[in-house]
Amino acid sequence: MPKFECHLFVCCNQRKPGHKRGCCDPDGSEELRDALKSELKRRGLGPLVRANSAGCLDQCELGPTVVIYPQAIWYGGVTLADVPRIVEETVIGGRVLEDLRIPDDKLNPKAGR
Repeated sequence: MPKFECHLFVCCNQRKPGHKRGCCDPDGSEELRDALKSELKRRGLGPLVRANSAGCLDQCELGPTVVIYPQAIWYGGVTLADVPRIVEETVIGGRVLEDLRIPDDKLNPKAGR
């Protein structure tokens, strides 16, 4: 079986309402992950491209967060409206969406503490 060409991990972590760090999936619906899965299927990109739920990716303040491997592209503030563009531009076209990209200096905020 060939390896995945692209794997999208969608933070589906939940926290109590009002948590100081925020929450990527406050209602627990996994709606963003489901939308990515549907778009990948609609484009006929399976089974070599997958979107999966992830636990906390520790970018809570910048969420909802999606990380794409093997390219190691981190996107924050992702909305349902961004899904077709992520698939078209990043997954298919290989281009990073700068308006969604989490800059390297903002990743792992606790590492510098």
